[in-house]
Amino acid sequence: MRALTITPGRPDSLRLVDGVPEPPEAEGPILVEAIAVGVCGTDREIIKGEYGEAPPDSERLVIGHESLGRVLEDPTGTLRPGDLVAGIVRHPDPVPCPNCAVGEWDMCRNGLYTERGIKGRHGFARERWRVEPRFAVRLDPELSEVGVLVEPTAVVSKAWEHIEKVGTRARWEPRTALITGAGPIGLLAAMLAARRGLDVHVLDRAVDGPKPDLAARLGASYHTGTVADLDFEPDVVVECTGAPSVVVQAIEKVGPDGVVCLTGLSTAGKQVGVDAGALTRAVVLENNVVFGSVNANRRHWDAAAAALRDADRGWLSGLITRRVPIEEYAEAYAPRDGDIKVILGF
Repeated sequence: MRALTITPGRPDSLRLVDGVPEPPEAEGPILVEAIAVGVCGTDREIIKGEYGEAPPDSERLVIGHESLGRVLEDPTGTLRPGDLVAGIVRHPDPVPCPNCAVGEWDMCRNGLYTERGIKGRHGFARERWRVEPRFAVRLDPELSEVGVLVEPTAVVSKAWEHIEKVGTRARWEPRTALITGAGPIGLLAAMLAARRGLDVHVLDRAVDGPKPDLAARLGASYHTGTVADLDFEPDVVVECTGAPSVVVQAIEKVGPDGVVCLTGLSTAGKQVGVDAGALTRAVVLENNVVFGSVNANRRHWDAAAAALRDADRGWLSGLITRRVPIEEYAEAYAPRDGDIKVILGF
């Protein structure tokens, strides 16, 4: 069996390895044949050796956390052979902490969770993988070309759930949402904002390519330039770039009682000039909330599967700008201008 593996902590150790053992039943009773895995910034950082952790019994880690496959066998009867399925990334810690104990493993308190293809558990970039029933998400059979988007959709499903929970601290009738960054996370966040009937605005550096058109097809307004240049105060900002200057401007721009959700990761060490006093006064005096959101639990994955089922297939296909065969894996992990989502096909 072939698999994409890395040696954690060793830069540029990514290899397509043949002769990898079949996935052990300890990983779960459901056996799945891989269709595709998605490529994202997390994968590239792991390949650079910035983080990543192999399972305790292995020196190498099978990467890939955005999955899509077909069930080969399920002795539990939860799924049927041929069903389209994705595997949930994060698994609860073994203690477990209070959140992991009730299925909210995306909010783990002690950091002992594991993650497929990232932390302590092999991922999905292999020809066959196994999964436990509670971590297997059945997808609509019509999603065979785009179902790999369920993982990033789960991330923004969680973000919107938490935004709405924060909003209910008082009477809250949001009208305008600003999404900063038109990558996969940003555009999927915009899709979910449009489904909520909000006036959606997307801001990105790209002035051409597919991004402006994809935003327009959602009914969203597309902007370039800076957040500070915008002539409106959004009720909600979903920040998807991680760029420090954009984060600061988003916090400054959001309207009274506004909510800013940070989903992008900033590189440590980058500094921007900030009037901390003015920023704090704006947040406090306008009752604004700024919070971070990462990963997703089963509830968010199910919501994401439903959102993809109901979405326009052509629009979803437009997010996937490159489909690369597994044999040419190095091309998939080398970013190109105009990329939105790149997937590896088996």
